[in-house]
Amino acid sequence: MAVVKLADICQKIGSGATPRGGKEAYRVEGIALVRSQNVLDFSFSSDGLAYINDEQADKLRNVELQSGDVLLNITGDSVARACLMDDDYLPGRVNQHVAIIRVDESKAVNSYLLYYLQWRKSHLLQLASAGATRNALTKGMIEQLEIDLPSLDEQRKVVGILDSIQNKIKLNHEINDNLQQQANALFARYYDCAETEISFTEIIQILGGGTPKTSESAYWNGDIPFFTPKDVGNPYTLTTEKTITEDGLAHCNSRLYTINTVFVTARGTVGKVGLSGVPMAMNQSCYALIGKATHPLLVYFYTLKVIDKLKHKASGAVFDAITTRDFESEHILKLSNDDERAFLDVVEPMYQVMLSNSIENMHLASLRDSLLPKLMSGELDVSGIRL
Repeated sequence: MAVVKLADICQKIGSGATPRGGKEAYRVEGIALVRSQNVLDFSFSSDGLAYINDEQADKLRNVELQSGDVLLNITGDSVARACLMDDDYLPGRVNQHVAIIRVDESKAVNSYLLYYLQWRKSHLLQLASAGATRNALTKGMIEQLEIDLPSLDEQRKVVGILDSIQNKIKLNHEINDNLQQQANALFARYYDCAETEISFTEIIQILGGGTPKTSESAYWNGDIPFFTPKDVGNPYTLTTEKTITEDGLAHCNSRLYTINTVFVTARGTVGKVGLSGVPMAMNQSCYALIGKATHPLLVYFYTLKVIDKLKHKASGAVFDAITTRDFESEHILKLSNDDERAFLDVVEPMYQVMLSNSIENMHLASLRDSLLPKLMSGELDVSGIRL
């Protein structure tokens, strides 16, 4: 296994820039501009993908994306996240927060480099935080990164194992996205036929959360997930950045919320709506919405309607917080009892599948992460695998 520098196996390493001209530079459709929010660990996300006009794209032609490019976040809180560019969004460019790493295919497999970067993520984070006020990876740091590089044949075998897991994760995501789109369309059809207008809080109660004392170690790192705005899922949240103990739960203003509780982020990342996939507590920057006599999935879809209305009311202003008064002032159209039952008959099984897929992905990711260091270090011998 040869030790090489990244610059020696790449055709290109570089980042882009933010287009000039303000809002005029952007389009609803056009050339995709990849930003750090589109680069997740192992996967590309189209959420919030920006598009720029041809003039701005031409100015960034030196960072034109190609199929197979490895994308690496190089600044901010998401530094060191890496994925492959999704061909569905080509042609495209990147801004200054994302680096393009284009592998020389005669020397390395692009997916192998992606997995290597993910394996070395802690090292990249250390590099990014060294001597800087803001996390950042420079072009020089990336070029000088040393990589243990086996033969192309062994690289492909390692990639084959990890890709089989990653592809299943991606498929489950795609199934969930498709099911959610179908559910959204079905609810919109019933909602457009509804005639009874009621106050949102007539059928839904707004509950809060709280945080145990951070200085009390006995309250933290337990078995209870502790939901904050950072943890909102799409739609399910199964794991959280922080956890608390039973003692911590007893010493904060949050109850233990059940599966399918609707969470709304009220501060920080504002206006995100998700569902709890396991019982969890919640901090004070969120609201838990529970039906008084309404099914949790109906609460979820009614909440999405209210959040859309609140965002429209903001009309370009900074949408920096949601208060209980905002919910109390909103009205919704309530589906008839027959339509609610008809909707739930279709949607409940769909969300059961989505939750099951999300749980499977959590286990698959755990398997991938346990195999990754063993495969990349050569601890697991792949020489006997036939491609």
